[in-house]
Amino acid sequence: MHLTTSTFALVASTLLSVTSAHSVMCNVFVNGVDQGDGQGKYIRSPPNTDPIKDLTSPNLVCNVAGSKAVPDFVKAAAGDKLTFEWRRVKRGDDIIDPSHAGPIITWIAPFVSGNPSGPVWSKIAQDGYDGKWAVDRLIAAKGKNEFTLPVELAPGQYIIRQEIIAHHESHKTFDKDPSRGAQFYPSCVQVEVTGSGTKIPDQNFDFNTGYTYSDPGIAFNLYNGFTSYPIPGPEVWDAASASSSGGSTGGAGGGAAAGNGTVGAASSPSTLSTRVRASRETGRASFTRSLPRMPRLEESGKREKEQKVRREAKCTPNPLG
Repeated sequence: MHLTTSTFALVASTLLSVTSAHSVMCNVFVNGVDQGDGQGKYIRSPPNTDPIKDLTSPNLVCNVAGSKAVPDFVKAAAGDKLTFEWRRVKRGDDIIDPSHAGPIITWIAPFVSGNPSGPVWSKIAQDGYDGKWAVDRLIAAKGKNEFTLPVELAPGQYIIRQEIIAHHESHKTFDKDPSRGAQFYPSCVQVEVTGSGTKIPDQNFDFNTGYTYSDPGIAFNLYNGFTSYPIPGPEVWDAASASSSGGSTGGAGGGAAAGNGTVGAASSPSTLSTRVRASRETGRASFTRSLPRMPRLEESGKREKEQKVRREAKCTPNPLG
């Protein structure tokens, strides 16, 4: 096939658009108030915008740099509205190419300083397909996706993970063809929640085992004609009917009213994981206190030696008697 100069330019332009069509989260708004550029500050930002396609990779959780904590936390109250802003690389850029159609899903887990992998995640928001894709709505909203923190959420330090799943190449799965597959763009934000809630998310979803190549929301043919889309993962966590945690996850303290949010430096991590460790230590201490006190070996040996000397003194005849 002969390509004219104009056709070649169109193809080259399309290829360039596709290769630069990726996206990354750059900042957060709390109740409409901009918290400033969060890349590397309160967002665990990756060093590039490449997608994650390997469902067994630890990078699927919080992207390439997700295993390392950043210095700050976004401060928000349970019930506040959070808005996450996405751009191709940085603020002021375009958002994402419309060809990258797919859902946007938001998750939460207790804060850890390392990689928050394993069965610790719960889904708190999702937007899929209803005639238009979530990505279409993201572009129309100038890169902003908003959701509300559950008002019942217990105070403490959390990681909130939002992902875009792009389906323009998911007609084949990565395990069968590594040049294809659903493209995941996860970003993780450190958030310190205040409030009087008592519910701790407990869906215990694990991305590396919960997401599979046979999932119809991951192995999805965007070009085969469809009227609906099954968003992968569980249903959104129902905070209202969840069991109470019995208190705070630590860190933030309770009772604060919803406000405009602030970005603060990370305080000493006191989260679900540290609560578990603390309860274990308390249990060990209680068990130790309940044990009868045993005499020290040195003291016991000393007493036996003194008793032996006294016995020998009684048995020895007095030479002057």
